[in-house]
Amino acid sequence: MKLTGWWSRRSNPEKVELYTRWSFHTFALIEIGGVGLRALSGVPQPLGGWLLLLACAHAVLGGLLSARALDWTVGRRERPYRLIAAHGALSVVLAAGALVLRRVGALDDTGTAGAVVVGALGFGIGSVVLCMVKARHMLYLVLATGAGVALVCLALGLPGQEAVGFSVGFLVGGLLLAFTSGFSGWLLRAVWELDAARELQARLAVAEERLRFGRDLHDVMGRNLSVIALKSELAVQLARRGKEEAAVEQMAEVQRIARESQREVRDVVRGYREADLHTELEGARGVLAAAGIACTVVAGDVDLPVRVQSALAWVVREGTTNVLRHGDARRCSVTVSVSGSGLGLGSGLGSGSGSRSGSGSGLGSGSGSGSAGAEEGCAVLVVENDGVDGGADVGAGAGVGAGVGAGSGLAGLRERLAALDGTLEAGWVSGGRFRVTARVPLGASGTGAAGAAVVEVAR
Repeated sequence: MKLTGWWSRRSNPEKVELYTRWSFHTFALIEIGGVGLRALSGVPQPLGGWLLLLACAHAVLGGLLSARALDWTVGRRERPYRLIAAHGALSVVLAAGALVLRRVGALDDTGTAGAVVVGALGFGIGSVVLCMVKARHMLYLVLATGAGVALVCLALGLPGQEAVGFSVGFLVGGLLLAFTSGFSGWLLRAVWELDAARELQARLAVAEERLRFGRDLHDVMGRNLSVIALKSELAVQLARRGKEEAAVEQMAEVQRIARESQREVRDVVRGYREADLHTELEGARGVLAAAGIACTVVAGDVDLPVRVQSALAWVVREGTTNVLRHGDARRCSVTVSVSGSGLGLGSGLGSGSGSRSGSGSGLGSGSGSGSAGAEEGCAVLVVENDGVDGGADVGAGAGVGAGVGAGSGLAGLRERLAALDGTLEAGWVSGGRFRVTARVPLGASGTGAAGAAVVEVAR
C-alpha cells in the first residue's frame, strides 16, 4: 500500500522522469553483467580482473552521467561537460584495451572481445547522447565511432573480417542505444514542457478573469466618478458665489449618481460572483479535456431555479479546480439530476465511463436522511474522479476535498448551499474514487431552515 501510494502521489511528469532514470540505472547493471563478468571469465588473470574493474567504473560513471544529463534535459543544471569527457575517455580506454588484448593473444575468444568493445562504446554512446538535442549530431557520433573502431582494428593488425564484425556490431548496438536515449530525453522534455504549458494556461486564465473584472469596474465607475468630480467642483463654485440652491441641486445630483454607482457595482460583482450552471459544465469539460482528463457530463433536460443553478455551478467550479490541483485524475464525471423525494434520496455516480465527447452516464443511488424539500424534490449534483492523492489536504484552500477542514473553497460552498437549505457530501467511495455530492431543494425558501450544510465523509 505504501509503495502504491508513493507512486500514485507523483504527477505524470514525475512518473515519466522516475521511470527514465531507473531505466538508465538498469543499463549500468546490464553492462556490469554483460561486459565485466564476461571479460572476467574470458581473459586470463589478472587482466580479467582489471577489465572487470574498468567495466564497473565505466558503468558507475555512465549512471552518474545519465542522472546529470537528465537533470540538464529538464533544465535543473548545466550540461555536464567534464563527465562527458571522462566517460568518453574511459569508454575508449576499455574498448581499446580489449582490442589490444585480442591483438597480443591474451583474449582468444572473438565473441568476448566483441562484447567488451560493443558494450563499452555502446553504453558510452547511450549516456553521452542524453546530452544532445539534435538527432543528426547523435547519428554523426555513432557513425564516427563505428569508423574509428574499424580504423583501430586495422591499425593494430587485426584481420579485416574481425574489424568489419566489431564495427558493424557496434553500429547496430550503438544506433539502438542512441535512439533509445535520444527518444527518452525528447519524451521527458516534452512531458515537462506540456505540464508547464498547462500551468501557464491556468495562470493566464486567472489573469484574464482579473482583467475582465477590472475592465468591467472601469467601464461602470469611470464615467460616474468623472461626473461626480465635475458636479462636486461646480457645487463648490456655486456655493462660493452664494448660489446655495443651485449648489444643493448639484449635490443632490452627485448623491443620485453615487447611489446609482453603488447599484451598478453591486450588479457587476453579482454577475462576477454568480455562476451559470450550463456555462460551468461546458467550461469544466473543456478545461479537464485540455488537461488530458476524460470528462463525462450528464445533465439532460434539467430545468432548475436560477438560485439553485448558481449554487450548483459553484460546486462544479470548485470541484473542477480540485481535480486539477490535488491529484492525477484520468477520468471525471459530472452528473446533474432531480430527485423527486427531496434530500432523503441521495444520488451519486456509479462506475461511470469518461469520454472527451461528454457522452455517458453514471447515476447510482444512495440513502440519507432529511425532510427539507421532501415535497418539492431537490437538485442533485455529483462530481466524481479517480487519481486523487489521498495524502493531500485537498479540502484546503482550493475546493472540496477529502478533508473536512475549513478550507476556503469548502467553506464557501457550505455557505452557498446552507443559504438554500442544501447539503454537501464529500469523501472516498469504492474503487479509489473521490465523490462530491451537493443537494439543494428546488422549493427551498433560502432562509437556511435546514441549518448549516451537512458535510459527511462518504464511505
